[in-house]
Amino acid sequence: MKDIKIIVATHKKYPMPQSKMYIPVQVGKEGKEDIGYQPDNEGENISSKNPYFCELTGLYWAWKNLKNDYIGLSHYRRHFSQAKRVGKDVQSRINNVLTQEEVDKILDDTDIILPKERKYYIENLYDHYKKTMYIEPLDETRKIIEEKYPQYIEEFDKLHTRTSAHLFNMFIMKRDILNQYCTWLFDILFELEKRIDVSQYDAFHARLFGRISERLLDIWINTNDLKYKEIKVIDIERVNWVKKGSAFLMSKFTGKKYQKSF
Repeated sequence: MKDIKIIVATHKKYPMPQSKMYIPVQVGKEGKEDIGYQPDNEGENISSKNPYFCELTGLYWAWKNLKNDYIGLSHYRRHFSQAKRVGKDVQSRINNVLTQEEVDKILDDTDIILPKERKYYIENLYDHYKKTMYIEPLDETRKIIEEKYPQYIEEFDKLHTRTSAHLFNMFIMKRDILNQYCTWLFDILFELEKRIDVSQYDAFHARLFGRISERLLDIWINTNDLKYKEIKVIDIERVNWVKKGSAFLMSKFTGKKYQKSF
């Protein structure tokens, strides 16, 4: 059996997969009450950046402190699953997340597992981000990549034409690939942090580093021509698609930015 650990990013107590492959990690633990999970403020960490970096503080902790051959990230409300039916209640859905045996078998044929692409259909990734979030940090990210990693610019500019992406910062990667990705990703984000004054944004929009990283994953994978296997993601809690769709239409036709996650 392969040596695999998947951290489950969470900020609260929640039903968790029982497999030892999963490590519930309390992200943003710095200055917060202990909830009984692995804290992200042990060892080398950026836990204090959680209000801006979201689940990436958990990823950083895993990158710097775990030594397993494969490392992944999922969320307390989102997990990989191969089940055709996952049930309606929280516990039945938790019971249908990927098992160690399933992950082991998938990794026989690939070094990377990604969520199935989300398709936007109506607009490209850049326009969607511009309508729902503040675009200036993403534009500044392009400048950083052009300065530091110009070989990635061609793929970055495809944000203006692409209409699908692997989102949620969810993946399972072979350790050496994760090391390469995180080295690149956090170098860009830490530079962006120097150039963007997050105090100009409210708490929701200040979480921009986590959102921008979602757009960077495909840029890195495609530029390096890496092969991967897509696995569906299940929402442990039911998504209110009416509210989500309404918020999207409001942003598209009135310019109103998102005010919360759905």
